[in-house]
Amino acid sequence: MVFYIIGLGLGDERDVTVRGLEAIKSCDKVFLEMYTSILRVDKTRLEAFYGKEIVVADRNMVESEAEQIYQPAKEGNVAMLVVGDPVCATTHTDMMLRAKEYGVKVELIHNASAMGAVGCCGLQLYNFGQTVSIPFFDDNWRPTSFYPKIKYNRGGGMHTLCLLDIKVKEPDFEAMKRGRTVFLPPRYMSVNTAAVQLIEAEEKHQEGAYSAKETLCVGLARLGQPDQCIIAGTLEELTTQDFGEPLHCLIICGETHDLELEMLKQYIVEGSNYKLDVQSS
Repeated sequence: MVFYIIGLGLGDERDVTVRGLEAIKSCDKVFLEMYTSILRVDKTRLEAFYGKEIVVADRNMVESEAEQIYQPAKEGNVAMLVVGDPVCATTHTDMMLRAKEYGVKVELIHNASAMGAVGCCGLQLYNFGQTVSIPFFDDNWRPTSFYPKIKYNRGGGMHTLCLLDIKVKEPDFEAMKRGRTVFLPPRYMSVNTAAVQLIEAEEKHQEGAYSAKETLCVGLARLGQPDQCIIAGTLEELTTQDFGEPLHCLIICGETHDLELEMLKQYIVEGSNYKLDVQSS
């Protein structure tokens, strides 16, 4: 009996690995974690391809009822399907630890994730520093804890991958006040929104972590899919570009060397006002 945590990759039902597919077919129960990321196909496509009924594990199940997912692995094989790679979210690490404490054998099956796929723009992965998350701002909550990490990365000449917020099955608190359980429509942060919020963060801190008018950034959408979109430019320029459907992410460049820039040139907005950081000798 095994609790499999299986990466599905970035595209659709066909991106699962052969090893992952074999594990899924061996399972008595299959869960699809749809809280930390999304696929562009619904679970019926997955069920048809994998030949298994799939239970969607929403935020409440993953965070508050995780035992419903891993405890059945005491009696038979269970799979939790994860978009991207299993070890790119702390949520999955926590579940893996809890399952092992419960006495369940855990096996990870890896796949492509945004953390590696961003290299397709030409920026080299070993030149990246800490990854940050950009949450949606609202009227009462505008956190900028990502700002010092970006400043630290750029101070060392490193690029920063910004993962953008996803809001799925968020409760409607106004409806709850009236005694109704209602969930808000899903929201996926765009590169445009992230750029606006990053500009606001620099205006708030004014520590020169990056320049809205000059720092080269790269917006990416639908990584690993046929309609993948990559556009590079300054934060101000990226606020007006059309990146299309989710999911999006954003890179704030550090020092770029000649090969990286040669690759990036094909994606840079025409007439961009970016200025390159000087690379240390």
